[in-house]
Amino acid sequence: MTEHQAHIETILAQAGNRTDDAKTGAVSTPLYFSTAYRHAGLGQSTGYDYSRETNPTRDVLQKTLATLEDGVSAFALSSGMAAIQLVFSQFKTGDEIIVSDDLYGGSFRFFDLLTDNYGLKFHLWDGQDEKKLTSLTARDAVKAIWIETPSNPTMKIIDIAKTAAIAHEHHVQLIADNTFYTPLLQQPLNEGADIVVHSATKYLSGHNDILAGAVICKHEADAKWLERNLTTTGATLDPFDCWLLLRSLKTLPLRLAQHEKNAQAIVAALQQNDAVDQILYPGHGGMISFYVHDEQWVDSILQHLKVISFAESLGGVESLITVPAVQTHADLSEAQRQAKHITPNLLRLSVGLENSDDLIDDLTQAINIAANTQTVK
Repeated sequence: MTEHQAHIETILAQAGNRTDDAKTGAVSTPLYFSTAYRHAGLGQSTGYDYSRETNPTRDVLQKTLATLEDGVSAFALSSGMAAIQLVFSQFKTGDEIIVSDDLYGGSFRFFDLLTDNYGLKFHLWDGQDEKKLTSLTARDAVKAIWIETPSNPTMKIIDIAKTAAIAHEHHVQLIADNTFYTPLLQQPLNEGADIVVHSATKYLSGHNDILAGAVICKHEADAKWLERNLTTTGATLDPFDCWLLLRSLKTLPLRLAQHEKNAQAIVAALQQNDAVDQILYPGHGGMISFYVHDEQWVDSILQHLKVISFAESLGGVESLITVPAVQTHADLSEAQRQAKHITPNLLRLSVGLENSDDLIDDLTQAINIAANTQTVK
């Protein structure tokens, strides 16, 4: 008889339990602050030597992350950007990377750094044109494809399985940023990706109080390479934030269900609002982008919101709204933003856990004030 595989909700609720049975039976995994570990003698180690390399609390978190994404190993890092940097430590001068053309602005900023200072080359791909992708992956220097799906901020969906098939036909690695959907809505490794990245600051932590990143590998060879690089560079997540993130993961299924329920209610309301020209929502998750009719309304909308906060993050219990053109994607040129349809009238809403009626009322009154004021002028 095969062993029963627990559902993801059970795995998360039980994360950390039974990890200290031999000592105390603690239900909540202990928090280990120690940076050094005592040895009984030469060649005698508990498996822990120095906390940059391993830490018991971080180990529990990393095993949980690996289980969620169905990977062989996971790494908890000090930020989402640290996670991206770790993945790119695989590559060297002259390597070429294909990247989907709609990404978090910080990713593009990092890619510019790698281009200017380290000699990597990047090819933009729209996430849909399979012929172009096939042509690009056939280049000898191409080593990986990097995608976000849904994309930030225009919510484009990329077929992971088809992308993986093209990548692997040419022995190219596929890396997927799964921050927006989390393992509860999609598991890229099971669809063919080789590495998954998260800004764990967002939905995985979910409370706007932890800065963290995560990398999960499908293959042992990749995991060993990245483990060595992480030990060398040292951007590991500190024990207390590991404990906080592990605690936060326990409520992820409940939080994400409410994020999605609220988002779908807000989308339905925005569809009835004549001041909104277009809504970008992939059908799942808690992220919505939408274009208001006039960019001159944006500042007024932000100033009249009473529940939703004008702040630059996402995935937390509190609803946050941003203007990508002047915040998350401000480092892109005007031409680049226009090409990606990141215009000044585009707003990105991270839907929180408040009552959906309150969120709809807040958005509606702020948009109406802005639209009516502009009309009067």
